[in-house]
Amino acid sequence: MDFNVFSDEFFMRQALLEAKKAFELDEVPVGAVLVAQNQILARAHNRTEALSDVSAHAEILAITAAAQALGSKYLPKATLYVTLEPCLMCAGALAWAQIGRIVYAAADPKRGFLALAPKALHPKTKLEQGPLAEEAQALLQSFFKRKR
Repeated sequence: MDFNVFSDEFFMRQALLEAKKAFELDEVPVGAVLVAQNQILARAHNRTEALSDVSAHAEILAITAAAQALGSKYLPKATLYVTLEPCLMCAGALAWAQIGRIVYAAADPKRGFLALAPKALHPKTKLEQGPLAEEAQALLQSFFKRKR
């Protein structure tokens, strides 16, 4: 498959690679990349088990790494690509970071922020369901099937 290097699909594929790392480490397979000016500032995957930290979600880890890289806690010109719709905790952190845009793959109707608090994001944040939803969902289903 051929695609533009700076496309939403390209960056979501990078996030999916992070999710696969989480899967291999027996973490819930969610991956994220944070991008500004077509450059990846941060890559992360869930690490709640490894760090014994319920807040070690891919989005939180990516926000922290990107903020350190930029020297700013605010990310209004950045886009977060994440393989699963953010939870309410992550949506709150993304709101505080004033993230410019979020592109997520798979929806999370049970624990995603859209079902719980759809206005949780900063008012200027653009939200889109993007590419690779089926691949991201299949990885999650495979993980939870393995757990049962």
